[in-house]
Amino acid sequence: MLKSLQMKLVLILMLLVVAVMAVVGVFLVNSVTAYNRSDFQRQMVDFFALRGEELDKGLSACNGDLDQMEKVLEAYNGGLGLDDHRNFYILDGKTGEFLTSSESRDATPFRELTPNMITAMEGEVGQTITALSPYFDVALPVDGGNYVLAVVDDKGELDELTWTMFTILIRSLMFGLAVTILLSFILARTITNPVQRLTRTAQRIAAGDFSQQPQAESADEIGNLTRTFGEMAKVLENTLAEVNGERNKLSTLFTYMADGVVAFDKSGHILHMNPAAQQMLGMEFGPELIYTQVFPNLNVEESDLGEGGRYIEIDYAANKRILKILLAMFGTAEDENSGIMAVLHDITEQKKLDSSRREFVANVSHELRTPLTNVKGYTETLLDAGDELDGETRRNFLQVIYNESDRMTHIVKDLLTLSQLDYGKMDMEMSPIPVKLIVQNIASAMLIEARGQGLTLETKLEEPLPLILADRNRMEQVIANIVSNAIKYNRPGGTVTLSAFSQEDKVVIKVQDTGIGIPQEDIPRLFERFYRVDKARSRERGGTGLGLAIAKEIVEQHQGTIGVESQLDAGTTVTITLPVCPPDHEGQL
Repeated sequence: MLKSLQMKLVLILMLLVVAVMAVVGVFLVNSVTAYNRSDFQRQMVDFFALRGEELDKGLSACNGDLDQMEKVLEAYNGGLGLDDHRNFYILDGKTGEFLTSSESRDATPFRELTPNMITAMEGEVGQTITALSPYFDVALPVDGGNYVLAVVDDKGELDELTWTMFTILIRSLMFGLAVTILLSFILARTITNPVQRLTRTAQRIAAGDFSQQPQAESADEIGNLTRTFGEMAKVLENTLAEVNGERNKLSTLFTYMADGVVAFDKSGHILHMNPAAQQMLGMEFGPELIYTQVFPNLNVEESDLGEGGRYIEIDYAANKRILKILLAMFGTAEDENSGIMAVLHDITEQKKLDSSRREFVANVSHELRTPLTNVKGYTETLLDAGDELDGETRRNFLQVIYNESDRMTHIVKDLLTLSQLDYGKMDMEMSPIPVKLIVQNIASAMLIEARGQGLTLETKLEEPLPLILADRNRMEQVIANIVSNAIKYNRPGGTVTLSAFSQEDKVVIKVQDTGIGIPQEDIPRLFERFYRVDKARSRERGGTGLGLAIAKEIVEQHQGTIGVESQLDAGTTVTITLPVCPPDHEGQL
């Protein structure tokens, strides 16, 4: 309660009134005391100056008769101002003994030998009065110093006056305090009520409620403060709206960006981690994670992370991925809220592509170098030998040169086909085609080659088969290539089965053989360019390693899929799935 502004204002005004009344009281008491002292002193000095000699003669004429002295002094009561509080005393001038006085019988006798009385006993007038003395007195020697006449005022009248003034001051103080409390409460309410309303409004604004703005009810400083606060609240509301908008944008960007972002504080504890970073690193975000747990093998010196936007790049392997990590410091080194920001970019596919590109270049170079070397070697032999070679040998040499040239032609042709497929420049003459017709044509074309290898070529066709929308030549090229591989890598006496059937809105074509099969670890790479399971055997049989890559590209151009299932020494099955021809194209057949 005492901490409120209202009570503080009331207490301050009350203390102010008390202080003022205390000062006034002290000033009045001191003034009255000083006035009474100076009045007593002036009255005594004036009296003794006018009647002192006369009084001295009258007392001296009494010849020591104390009764006569009392009567003489009683004649001067008015001049001396004698009353119940002011009395005269006659003392023996030699011994200081009190002989007689004007005190009433029921009064407490005054028998204190004052400094002024002692001065009078020494033959001088004693009229020194101190402010702190409990009485006022004046003493003078009479009758040649035989006696001392002293007038003493016990300040009783002054004390009564002082107490009266004190009573008046206390009453005035009580009345003043009552009025002060009333007025101070009214004044405090005029100040605190707007402040309280402003405080309640500030509390609502602090809680995010900007619906009620403070209303200024006066044109004074508090009114100006209220209006200024209202303007500030509007600016704050707009600023918060902008900040929330930017925060939502950043949050959305942070959540859905493809690159991973991880932030650590100065102590190494994790602050933020977006979903992309969790997926790349293979871990869930948790406030208990620290830098060494997120990047256990990534040690970076703080001196390498300078301020001003400087960053470092590091390639880092984690969760079977290759990541490019950009590390930078946010904040300053002295700032407690500083830390490290790590941006993660998955370059696994890029590394694979770079590796595939290098491997592709190496494979192309190797595939072309072998036939070129043979052509060059046989050609040099023909040139050097001249007419020394017989006709049969010369014919064999030329046949080798022709075969190697034809092999290079096939490689270049396949490379051009892949290039056209990669850049979408291969024209596809799409038309509705019966699957049965394609399968039968391929079976007829490959029958002689199969028999030459001692194999049985079978066809299994479901009736009826729907049409497919395809480029006939390209699709026959794909199936022929697959059947040719099934024949090349089969065993003598084996079987190659070419089948086709419909499955919902798809047509499935399968080429199944009983050959040597393919190891499981090689199956994922079968459709890579120039990849061979058995490179030596493939070259012997004239393979370039591009057939399946071309087949995959052509099938995908037809919105289809191609897959391989195989088991070592148990045969291989290649499955092609193609969409059924849409009804609006069937009439084009």
